[in-house]
Amino acid sequence: MHPRDQTIFALSSGRPPTAIAIVRVSGPQAGPALVKLAGKIPAARMATRALLQDAAGQPIDDAVVLWFSGPASATGEDVAEFHVHGGRAVLGALFNALAGIDGIRPAEAGEFTRRAFENGKLDLTEAEGLDDLIHADTDRQRRQALRQLKGLLGDRARDWRAQIIEASALIEAGIDFSDEGDVPAELIAPALKKVKALLSEIHQVLAAQAQSERLRDGLVVAIAGPPNVGKSTLINQLARREVAIVSPHAGTTRDIIEVQLDLDGYPVTVIDTAGIRETDDPVEQEGVRRARARAEEADLVLWLTDRMSATISHQGSAPVWLVRNKIDLDASIAELAGSGPASATYRISARNGDGIPELIAALVGFAQDYFGSGEGGLITRTRQRKLLQETAESLRRAIDVVGAGEELAAEELRAAAYSLGRLLGRVDVEDILDVIFREFCVGK
Repeated sequence: MHPRDQTIFALSSGRPPTAIAIVRVSGPQAGPALVKLAGKIPAARMATRALLQDAAGQPIDDAVVLWFSGPASATGEDVAEFHVHGGRAVLGALFNALAGIDGIRPAEAGEFTRRAFENGKLDLTEAEGLDDLIHADTDRQRRQALRQLKGLLGDRARDWRAQIIEASALIEAGIDFSDEGDVPAELIAPALKKVKALLSEIHQVLAAQAQSERLRDGLVVAIAGPPNVGKSTLINQLARREVAIVSPHAGTTRDIIEVQLDLDGYPVTVIDTAGIRETDDPVEQEGVRRARARAEEADLVLWLTDRMSATISHQGSAPVWLVRNKIDLDASIAELAGSGPASATYRISARNGDGIPELIAALVGFAQDYFGSGEGGLITRTRQRKLLQETAESLRRAIDVVGAGEELAAEELRAAAYSLGRLLGRVDVEDILDVIFREFCVGK
């Protein structure tokens, strides 16, 4: 039996134990599974209480069941839902009962969403939006993913593809009527006007794509500097919990510590790196090497110093803020002059919190500038950007070559429509489907 013809089941709610757990079943055996476990198929979309029993007649749980007949379901197939008490023993008994029914197997990661895609319930951009929504850490990420899930990019791509097909039809009609005097010119002129307007629109979308991709990936801020200047204390202050070991001994942090923060809805990853200094300890040397590499990859570096060290030693293109710590110990620290590419200077006491609110406010401002208006952008993934770039390039070539032959322009328009078809996942995307859907959770 082909995998698409098999019936699948999975836990679609949180990890047990929970008060209520939802187990979904999708496929041709969803109805028979309801009959065997609940005794009947309830009315469609009507929550119905039922005593679930296994094949031996032993009770599993007093549950609520729902029935969604395909194609009017999330996956486009027959779907059954079992709402049971979320204990591990209850779920284990239900899973064993479902697995014992012929033709039913546990679902793989992303298999429910892939079936919805294959059955035309959503396109590939909407599936990617669903994945982004599941993994959204902040409210701004959630809103962007929800717009994608609602078809913001997909709807535009379908409209663009329809316009390209219309333009292509006009040009090909001009080819067919090439012997009719001025008929080709009358057909090609409006086609080119449509293509130029479409190219301009796609270029505008591409120009705003960077911020949307940034919002999905988040901002990376590295805390770097010499040993024992308070980097771990600062990251604990920013995280508002103990995430790093604080010690008066230099070289305590040997590896990279990362904390995910939500700053006014912006996703920010703060990194605590090993103190950068010359050392003979091979473990600490590796920590320093990793610290330098991670700081160079960051979007912003907070170079932490104290009254004993004011020199910045950082290589990389990211902006660097000089953050002077331990101002509670020596007020004269404010008079020390640092050297290096610092674009801003802040004075704090990581131990007692002085200056931390001002530093956080500055980080929020930096995030606002960094992400810009990306929340309203259409493109959130590299795949989407590359295919839109291919579409734009084909449209540009169609405009350039039309004078050399309408056939060449028509071929370029076909290539543009093909790229948009791949963006939506409707043509020749089998090679990327496994990559996309295996990132989903099991049960989605």
